[in-house]
Amino acid sequence: MADQGTVQRVRIPRDREDDYTNDLAAQRRAFAVEQTGTTLEHVGSYSFDPAVTAGNIENFTGVAQVPIGLAGPLRIDGEHAQGDFYVPMATTEGTLVASYNRGMRLLTECGGVKTTVVDEAMQRAPVFILDDAKAAREFGTWVAEHFDDVKKAAEATTSVGRLTYIGQYSIGPLQYFRFNYTTGDAAGQNMTGKATLAACEWIQQNHPSRPGFMLSGNMDTDKKHSGINMLLTRGRRVVAEAVIKRDVIKGLMGVEPAELFRMRQISNAGSFLAGNANNGAHYANGLTALFIATGQDVANVSESHAGVTYAQLLESGDYYWSITLTSLIVATYGGGTGLPTQRECLELLGCYGKGKVYKFAEICAAVVLAGETSLSSAIVHGDWVSSHDQLGRNRP
Repeated sequence: MADQGTVQRVRIPRDREDDYTNDLAAQRRAFAVEQTGTTLEHVGSYSFDPAVTAGNIENFTGVAQVPIGLAGPLRIDGEHAQGDFYVPMATTEGTLVASYNRGMRLLTECGGVKTTVVDEAMQRAPVFILDDAKAAREFGTWVAEHFDDVKKAAEATTSVGRLTYIGQYSIGPLQYFRFNYTTGDAAGQNMTGKATLAACEWIQQNHPSRPGFMLSGNMDTDKKHSGINMLLTRGRRVVAEAVIKRDVIKGLMGVEPAELFRMRQISNAGSFLAGNANNGAHYANGLTALFIATGQDVANVSESHAGVTYAQLLESGDYYWSITLTSLIVATYGGGTGLPTQRECLELLGCYGKGKVYKFAEICAAVVLAGETSLSSAIVHGDWVSSHDQLGRNRP
């Protein structure tokens, strides 16, 4: 094994004073050629000033160009999203845009989708370490009694974040907390991290035992699916629902509502058997395509795709279909939403900037429902595989 002191690390070019320039990006692409022999012609083709990426990327070298397709119109009758929307979807999966487009047509011809944001919370979950279980319990009581002071310390770090409540969970001498916030139009993970650190420091300085803490005890389940988030909400909890007319779905999809309902029972059993994050068909597909197009943190799909499909076969022969996203983490301001192409896609939906995040959340839920109607119908009708064969292959 080589002595670490003799290892020569070849450093990627960077400039500590001004690293976000075309010249530095070109230097890094040349460095990649020198080190690997691979040219980055397409990676180096972009239309914006690298300076706009400060705060979004380090060692900016170029771009990954993901194709964007347009689906719609999708008619939405929500509290915040109202009207017909054309939806940008960034993906490399053939058939995906066509499938969502078909589902949007179905929902629109049936009168559209009703959408409702029913809850909101973003968490940071610190853990304090006490001497024993009794001390941890009494410490939890002390924190609850001083909630107003803790809230004041947390909210001093943010202009929009609001601490709403603190959940408590005891394990041996450990007292786990889930600090729950509203975060305005931001996704809020960084915001809540900063606010919770300030709150924990206030607690540590003012509690008589000066207990130690870790800022995250992993109960916020950041970028990981969890049952607690499905129950208690992380991000926005959003419902999209529609009544699918029997004659419309029979004409467009070639399936009967009764067939879909039978499939729903079978699919629920399979989801239970597998321990799935949701009992639907493919929530993550539409969300990922929307996230890439609009500058969301794509890793949040790991949480955001969790949800519940609920359906009923109505006496009229029509089909009630709903999806509930329990942990949808999205933003319309901050993060990657202000980058040039991502901002354009948000503006296409009328969702860029402050005061738009509930609208965008409702659109996301409606898009997921569109994808569920299309893929489920394709499975029942038997054209799922043939559609992929027709549209999803670009190589022999």
